[in-house]
Amino acid sequence: MLVKIYQSLLDIPAKQWDRVNVDGNPFTSYAFLSSLEESASIGNKTGWLPRYLVMHDESGNLAGALPMYEKHHSWGEYVFDWAWANAWQQCGLAYYPKLIVAVPFSPVSGQRILIADGYAKEQVINGLHQAAIDFAKEASYSSLHYLFPTNDECSYLQQQGLQVRHDVQFHWDNRNYQGFQEFLSTMSSRKRKKIARERRRVSEQGIEFNVVSGQEISAVNMQNMYEFYLSTIMAHGSHAYLSSRFFQLLGQRMADNIVLIEAHYQGDIIAAALNIRHEDVLYGRYWGCNEEYHSLHFETCYYQAIDYCINNSLSRFEGGAQGEHKLSRGFLPSITCSAHWMADEKLSSAISDFLDREKAHVAHYQQLLDQRSPFKDDNENG
Repeated sequence: MLVKIYQSLLDIPAKQWDRVNVDGNPFTSYAFLSSLEESASIGNKTGWLPRYLVMHDESGNLAGALPMYEKHHSWGEYVFDWAWANAWQQCGLAYYPKLIVAVPFSPVSGQRILIADGYAKEQVINGLHQAAIDFAKEASYSSLHYLFPTNDECSYLQQQGLQVRHDVQFHWDNRNYQGFQEFLSTMSSRKRKKIARERRRVSEQGIEFNVVSGQEISAVNMQNMYEFYLSTIMAHGSHAYLSSRFFQLLGQRMADNIVLIEAHYQGDIIAAALNIRHEDVLYGRYWGCNEEYHSLHFETCYYQAIDYCINNSLSRFEGGAQGEHKLSRGFLPSITCSAHWMADEKLSSAISDFLDREKAHVAHYQQLLDQRSPFKDDNENG
C-alpha cells in the first residue's frame, strides 16, 4: 500500500474518491468536496488548505482516504478550540497551522476514515491514521483533529492515544408519525400550544411554502439561496466562506440530495432553507430571509423540515450545531465527539485535564436537558 498527500482533490479521479465513500454520504462525496474547492470556498487564502491523505493499493486504486486540511485559523469547524490556541500562544508556541480531518463548514457526524470495500479494514485504518500522525510530526503541525467522526471511530482513535471531546447537538427523531399533528400530540401541552401558535402566526401573515428538490432545482433557486445565506451572514456579522459558485455547483451536482424549502409572500420569495438528504436522514444547513416575519425562522427551518421528514418517512432531522431553543420544538440532545492529538506533551496533558472536566460538564448538561424534555411524561394526558 502506498500513502500519498494530495493538495487538490481535483488531482484524484472522482470515481476513485467515491469508491472509498462507500455509504454515499453526501458531505464526504467528491461532488461536495470538489465543489468547495472549485468555487474557491476553500484553498488559497481561505485558511483551509487541502491535504487529502490517500492510500493506493498495488493497482493504483484508492483503498482509503482522509479528508484532511491544513488550517490557519479555527473558523468554520464547530469544534471550538480558540482557548487552546491562546494557551499555545501564551507558552510562546504556534498553534497554527494545524491539521484537521473534517468536512469544511459542516457539523455533521459521519465516517472520517474512508475505506473502500474489499480491503482489510484494520490495515487501512491503521495505515491512514499513522500516516496522518507521521505527516503532522514531519511537517511540525501543532496538532491533528478529527471532527465529528462516528462513535466507532472515536473509540478507535481513543485507543490510539487521542483525546476525545464531547459536545451536544439537538436532533429530531421520527417516531413513525403519520402527520405533524400526531407529532404535536406527543408533546406537553405548553410546548404543543407554543408550536401551534408559531405555525398559526406564519400562516396568518399570508406566507406560503414550497419544497424544491431533484431536477426541479434551477440556477435561480440556488442564487436565491446564496443571497439568503449572505443575509444571515451579514445579520450575525460573520464571514461568508461560501461563494455563489459553490451554491451553483451544488445545485448542478447534488440536486438529488438537496431539499430546498422556500417561503413566499404575495408571490415573492422571502426566505429559504437548504437541507441535504442522505438516505433517511435530513440535515439542515443554511437559511436566510430578506425581511423579518414573526416565527418565520422556526417554520422555514424546523417545522417545514419536520413535515417533510414525516411525509417522506425519514427517520431523523439534524438541524445543525448548537441551538438549545430547538429543545422546546421537539429536538432532543445527542452527543457528538471529536478526537485530538497534540504534538507538545505538556500542553497535551493540560488539554487532557480540561477535557476531563468538560466531559463531566457535558454529561451533566445532557442530564439537565433530558429533564426538560418537551414530550409528555407518563402522568400527562393533555
